[in-house]
Amino acid sequence: MIERGGGCRDLDAVVLDREAGVLVVNIHVDVGDAMGANMVDTVAEAVADDLHALTGGVIGLRILTNLTLRRCARVRCDVTAEAVGGDAVADGIARASRFAELDAARAVTHNKGFMNGLDAAAVALGQDWRSIEAGAHAYASLSGRYRPLSTWTRTAAGLSGRAELPLAVGTVGGSTAAHAGVRAAFQTLRVSGARELSIVLAATGLASNRAALRALAGEGIQKGYMKLHARKYNTTTLPTKPTKPTKLNPQT
Repeated sequence: MIERGGGCRDLDAVVLDREAGVLVVNIHVDVGDAMGANMVDTVAEAVADDLHALTGGVIGLRILTNLTLRRCARVRCDVTAEAVGGDAVADGIARASRFAELDAARAVTHNKGFMNGLDAAAVALGQDWRSIEAGAHAYASLSGRYRPLSTWTRTAAGLSGRAELPLAVGTVGGSTAAHAGVRAAFQTLRVSGARELSIVLAATGLASNRAALRALAGEGIQKGYMKLHARKYNTTTLPTKPTKPTKLNPQT
């Protein structure tokens, strides 16, 4: 990893419970363009005995965290009021975003709309979307109150959107080379590395969030969903009676 420009960068220790003697040692590893889970776990297991010799006690967990605070992606964009349907809709989007800042129950669904877009892109690109989700929601709660990952504010021209969240993603390793569909997705995307990929994913989440707020502030979310369901059932032929299962040839 050092030869690739990465490696261990920092170390810190935190006493979680002095009476019980619970100590956590955090080792910060630059994993380059990899997601890095296996590498960080390897480092944790490799240094555990040395740390035990220094501190005593009993060795506990030796594993990564999915709350990667040193791998945060930050994106912003500006949208004209005309692009979202006019000043009234732009006002409504800004009010809906502010609602998510004030109310945790609304923030959860606000963030779900954000992750709708990000998760879909992450799956297509072979990323560990479950670790991304876990880190995102933990990050939303760091202040002690669950907050939105993205915000939209009114500007003279329209809206300004911002988003920030931890994104441990990779362009090498995992299924990035093993899965044909993932390889095709990367060939289409043409990102230069993990840093750029994280920006693309965060921007996709912000775009998905803006689309959801646009529906809420305009025609309402339900109307859009009903159009989706109507289109789905109009193009799907439902069987009128059960079909017999196909017999498989054991030699094929």
